[in-house]
Amino acid sequence: MGKDSTRNAPEHVAIIMDGNGRWAQARGKPRLFGHHAGAKRVREILEACPEQGVKYLTIFAFSTENWKRTQTEVSGLMKLFKRYLTHETKALVEAGVCVRFIGDRIRLDENLVALMDELELLTCHNTKVNLTVALNYGGRDEVARATKRLAREVAAGKIDPESVDAETLARFLDTYVLPDPDLVIRTSGEARISNFLLWQSAYSEYEFIDTLWPDFTRDEFARVLAGYTNRERRFGAVPG
Repeated sequence: MGKDSTRNAPEHVAIIMDGNGRWAQARGKPRLFGHHAGAKRVREILEACPEQGVKYLTIFAFSTENWKRTQTEVSGLMKLFKRYLTHETKALVEAGVCVRFIGDRIRLDENLVALMDELELLTCHNTKVNLTVALNYGGRDEVARATKRLAREVAAGKIDPESVDAETLARFLDTYVLPDPDLVIRTSGEARISNFLLWQSAYSEYEFIDTLWPDFTRDEFARVLAGYTNRERRFGAVPG
């Protein structure tokens, strides 16, 4: 993608990083080997965002449904998250990355949550690129939690129930400070959204690609973004 084409680049790209386990198994390795390879790929794609004109990157790291996986895999993933946050904090701060986490933190280990809080605090003033990590996140769960918070405000008399509309509820979502994603990418050949950003992606463009996440290079990322610039987004309006 050339310099001028970044003018039409998506401001916000969200990625369902699928295929780590299959990538590892195809190489005779345990699934966690693939997750480690996938974590390295995150760094490469994040570094490519500024040069491609992408200001916001949201990645699906662990869903509310992923707890159903084996204890070995879940435990290994939690250790990987801690290791990544510990070792990448300095690099993220120096690179000007603002990091946020979305999802329900209640079920997460308190040490992991402390690392998440620290990283958010250390990077909150960075502006080069915004990285949002969806951890123990599910779209339906997010809407349910937002509805509970909104209901409490209504019950407390702080919000008139007759004034509640879509914009009101959106203010209670985990992503209330972020623009909706322009483009959602899913790797590994699966063509489903898996409970990811259900509310926010109502008018997002989607790209389902066969590449497994550990093989998703910055060159392929650039090709997907270049394809996006040729799309006409109408948001329900009649074609021009």
